[in-house]
Amino acid sequence: MKIIETKAAPSAIGPYSQAIVSNGLVYTSGQIPILPDTGEVVSGGIKEQTKQVIQNLKAVLFAAGSDICKVVKTTCFLTDMGDFAAFNEVYAENFTGKPARSCVAVRALPKGVSVEIEAVAEI
Repeated sequence: MKIIETKAAPSAIGPYSQAIVSNGLVYTSGQIPILPDTGEVVSGGIKEQTKQVIQNLKAVLFAAGSDICKVVKTTCFLTDMGDFAAFNEVYAENFTGKPARSCVAVRALPKGVSVEIEAVAEI
């Protein structure tokens, strides 16, 4: 098992790793729309937030020796299912390999953000 940590993505805001590599797979922690250099939430709506989440996810995957095209499963969390269509538009532009996915509504996410994504990918 190998712990992944990169400054190209936001630091963990709790007692967890950005990702873990085990048995040829990388398991990312959920990424939220935080700018890695400032620690601030990205401004804008669901599309801007989703783009930043995916950028953060790509950085963690890269640090682990993987890539977004190697993602096999995502779990997506939205605070408002009314954002689903706009979220899905940005998601589809980036996850062109169509990994397996769960997408659920949650009451709240850290720092008041609207979206969080975690992923499992091959190395």
